[in-house]
Amino acid sequence: MARHGPGGKFMKLTVLGCSGGIGGIGGEDSRTSSFLVDDDVLVDCGTGVGDLDFDALRRVSHVFVSHSHLDHITAIPLLVDSIGELGRHTVTVYATPETLHILRAHVFNWLVWPDFTAIPDRRSPYLHLQAVKIGESVRVDERTFTALPVRHTVPGAAWCIDSGAAQLVYSGDTTYCPELIAAINALPALRHLIVETAFPEEMRARAIAARHLCPSMLETMLNELTGEPLVYISHLKPGLGERIMEQIGAIRGRLRPARLTRGQVIAF
Repeated sequence: MARHGPGGKFMKLTVLGCSGGIGGIGGEDSRTSSFLVDDDVLVDCGTGVGDLDFDALRRVSHVFVSHSHLDHITAIPLLVDSIGELGRHTVTVYATPETLHILRAHVFNWLVWPDFTAIPDRRSPYLHLQAVKIGESVRVDERTFTALPVRHTVPGAAWCIDSGAAQLVYSGDTTYCPELIAAINALPALRHLIVETAFPEEMRARAIAARHLCPSMLETMLNELTGEPLVYISHLKPGLGERIMEQIGAIRGRLRPARLTRGQVIAF
């Protein structure tokens, strides 16, 4: 396991999926948002989790969710179902109270999926839902996960992951959000920023309506950042990725974003 510690090891984030949809065109990555931190934590739980083998799945104990949209949560019910019978540990899902309410009401409701917070019983369930308010932090061993504000069509959070020596921010889904920019600028050790850009510039109206970013809104955001993190672009809609990245490439600023790819590993 790669983590910062006395031995000088690094934490690592492995990209299991970073697409804005399935069915990529021309070799595009087509797994939705899911990131493995070291070997026991997931940040979002999209279709990319399905590529993990069973031994890798059974090591997962924590899932930090940005928001309730299906492309970010689709593998949570299947993950818990697959490894719950082992009875070795409870999987804890962390999200805002609003997101957890949606999961309880619309997923783990015995209609769409069993309520694994009550299986085999409520004293030792396969699944635990832990609310985290914006600005609050969760400590997992020597790693800290902090919920940051975003603006999307449903309540959600970006996540700051702090290894103890460096920080990485994952935006989840968001439109231009001054509160998020302020929170990012307050981070003293930011090294990496994963930020969505779902639509090309000619679909700016769609991006605004869906509360996503397009290249001009991304440019505004990046110009307001005071630090110099490495910037990676995620959540490109299938079939639009090349166009979006071409437009982002035309941005002239301090920060030069690169396209995030499935299988990429970021150490920090």
